[in-house]
Amino acid sequence: MRRGRFDDLGLKRALADRLLPLLVAAMAFLAALALAGFVGAASLARHWREGAAAALTVQVPQPGAAAAGGGTRRDRVLAVLQATKGLGSVRPLSEGELNDLLRPWLGAGAETLALPLPAVIAVRLGAGAPDAAALADRLRAAAPGTLVEDHAVWVGRLAALARSLQACAGAALLLVAGVAAAVVAIATRAGLAARRQAIEIVHGLGATDGYIAGRFAGRTMLLAAAGGAVGALVALPVLLGLAELAAPFASPYGAESGAGLQLQGPATLRALPDPLWLALPALPLAAAAIGWLTAQATVRRWLRRLP
Repeated sequence: MRRGRFDDLGLKRALADRLLPLLVAAMAFLAALALAGFVGAASLARHWREGAAAALTVQVPQPGAAAAGGGTRRDRVLAVLQATKGLGSVRPLSEGELNDLLRPWLGAGAETLALPLPAVIAVRLGAGAPDAAALADRLRAAAPGTLVEDHAVWVGRLAALARSLQACAGAALLLVAGVAAAVVAIATRAGLAARRQAIEIVHGLGATDGYIAGRFAGRTMLLAAAGGAVGALVALPVLLGLAELAAPFASPYGAESGAGLQLQGPATLRALPDPLWLALPALPLAAAAIGWLTAQATVRRWLRRLP
């Protein structure tokens, strides 16, 4: 029967089997949340940018006034939009929807105010949609004064928001990695202090710095990998829950959305973005790498100070 490797440095007593993995598990859990924030911000921003870039808002002042070609100005604009190829949908907003838009600014009595409101038409662009400027010229020819908003400002703001959120998530991830390295360094130094006499004896008998550092690094790597695996497993149900909550906000335009949308079974698993499915198994590997590198550097630096 193969025997385990002789623990000549007493590392099982020097490096705690419970405390270090527990601390690394907490760091891995926080790292998973930071990764989720980074990936989630990119995914949501992509959906929002795609939705905003494919939308136009048309405002028709004095919608009930007579148009030059007959009918009302609103009807003329609608006719031009409906005859234009490449538009996915053309939907005039109702009076109630306009009042809902004004209520945050004018209060609950917005519908009682006699305001000359324009007609607002929501337009979704499809394949082969015309240029927004060319469409605006055609609409103004049918009803002078018609305004077309292509949401370019909002697309830029959403992109800036996504970059800010990703920068914050990236900074949090770096901070977690730094704290994890500090935790491993402190645990390694505590182990060195606890086994100082044994290390000095083995070192005096000819053990190289690389051998001693490798023994500490190997033990630390295993403990850190175990903690990283536990942290990733604990984070998985939390991330699935967050992905389910965020699913209505990331759904494509026109899909069913809202607070009542519920995912079950395989749909819940699919709600988690693919990059996170790749990142979670990488957390134990990253924890092991941080543990090994930090332990190597800490032990070698400590050994250089020995007389």
